[in-house]
Amino acid sequence: MLKKVAAALLIATAMPLAAQQPAPAPAAPTPAQAPPTPPKLIVAISVDQFSADLFSEYRQYYTGGLKRLTSEGAVFPRGYQSHAATETCPGHSTILTGSRPSRTGIIANNWFSLDAKREDKNVYCAEDETQPGSSSDKYEASPLHLKAPTLGGRMKIANPATRVVSIAGKDRAAIMMGGPTADHVWWLGGPQGYVSYKGIATPPLVAKVNAAMAQRLAQPNPGFDLPAQCVSKDFAVRAGDKTVGTGRFARAAGDYKSFRISPEQDAMTLAFAAAAIETMDLGKQTQSDIISIGLSATDYIGHTYGTEGVESCIQVDRLDRELGSFFERLDKDGIDYVVVLTADHGGHDLPERHRLNAMPMESRVDMALTPKALNAAIADKAGLPGKKVLWSDGPSGDLYFDKGLTAPQRARAEAEALKLLRAHPQVETVFTKAQIAATPSPSGPPESWSLIQEARASFYAERSGDLLLLLKPRVMSIPEQAVMGSVATHGSPWDADRRVPILFWRKGMQHFEQPLGVETVDIMPSLAALIGLPVAKSEIDGRCLDLVAGDGDSCAAR
Repeated sequence: MLKKVAAALLIATAMPLAAQQPAPAPAAPTPAQAPPTPPKLIVAISVDQFSADLFSEYRQYYTGGLKRLTSEGAVFPRGYQSHAATETCPGHSTILTGSRPSRTGIIANNWFSLDAKREDKNVYCAEDETQPGSSSDKYEASPLHLKAPTLGGRMKIANPATRVVSIAGKDRAAIMMGGPTADHVWWLGGPQGYVSYKGIATPPLVAKVNAAMAQRLAQPNPGFDLPAQCVSKDFAVRAGDKTVGTGRFARAAGDYKSFRISPEQDAMTLAFAAAAIETMDLGKQTQSDIISIGLSATDYIGHTYGTEGVESCIQVDRLDRELGSFFERLDKDGIDYVVVLTADHGGHDLPERHRLNAMPMESRVDMALTPKALNAAIADKAGLPGKKVLWSDGPSGDLYFDKGLTAPQRARAEAEALKLLRAHPQVETVFTKAQIAATPSPSGPPESWSLIQEARASFYAERSGDLLLLLKPRVMSIPEQAVMGSVATHGSPWDADRRVPILFWRKGMQHFEQPLGVETVDIMPSLAALIGLPVAKSEIDGRCLDLVAGDGDSCAAR
């Protein structure tokens, strides 16, 4: 077993200088047929902020794992995180539950619970806010808020021998994909390495992974070479007081922050996943097992440097190579595995670079729409100067009226809020809670939904706000005055944030591409069908995707 651990961790401890060697040309695929039996291991990969735009922009340059998935698998380049709140936690909650946030209950990364016993009413999606002394910043991680079962949870009910493992760069990714009954849930908790829920002892495997990470972190990273496809993107862009667009991810020894915002993070997570598969013999028993892997570096890089610069270009190239190495390890173990790769949401580049590249209309949100300014303006107009009338954590998304308002005060505040917001030139629309609740759950192609249908897909009555504020397209929700650590973000109802790739691969399957829109909630029932696990249509929002090209139907009952 120790030899297996050491071998798997070679991916993590190899420093970038060695990893920069040109990727070998992929071997020609050998004609084969996917076996008729259920796969022994499901590998579900989420690449945080890997938009359909980013996927397609570099597709012609893939030589590693992404090349395998796109040239040999079932490719759905127009997948949708179909809901309006395109954030990390809601997106991850859809992937392995088959349900939209309206059913999972995960409406955002954070929401306000004005009835919470603690002073901090801001609730993090993956915490237990009832824990004494907790806050949304200093919280106890928990799957408490996830209201829909994951595929792994359903598999364990059908066969308790099933092993369910979830590993990610972020806690909310690992928790939302693993679910409350997973055997192992681990995420990158800081310079100390990977951590789990409070009270969970660190097993030998995780201790060795963390030791390998410490060894790598203790060495400097000179940075990554610039792939040919990235050369044209190598120019500086100024955003606020920050300059981006020329980075190579050079890192001083011990610099954890730079490690986290770099391709090194994903390499470490994949090394951990490979070690877990090998040491636990996942996929080598009589039952099918499942491992979910959340790769978070693309998101950190997108926020810090934007999505269209040299930094994101390098990241996609490294991601492709690291995935290639990871799949090769699984091949050598002889496991019959199926892969699905998708994303929790897309992303939008910083407006300053867009303006340089033919999009002069791109803008940053007006400070008047930020929570403090908005509360003050509405309070004044409603005749409640200096009073707390509104709770929100950003210039878009859910808004909550304070429960201390009397009924007449609340009515005036809502009327003034709607009037003010609907008149603002950067606001696309504002929906009331009643409007959204009265809208039927959406159906049909996700690319044809209206904004209120997208909002309905994100709506969970017990947690959603009294108003939902949606900005116009091409308005970045980070004000110019607030550009510091992050220069770009996501979270809008527009396609740049909603569209993600959905890729399936299994050895021997026949390649095909379907350009029409599908949803990430379709992933779970599609995988369940492969392992012969029945799922009632009434319990989920997704539909099974037939992964057999031409004749045959992978969705047919086994």
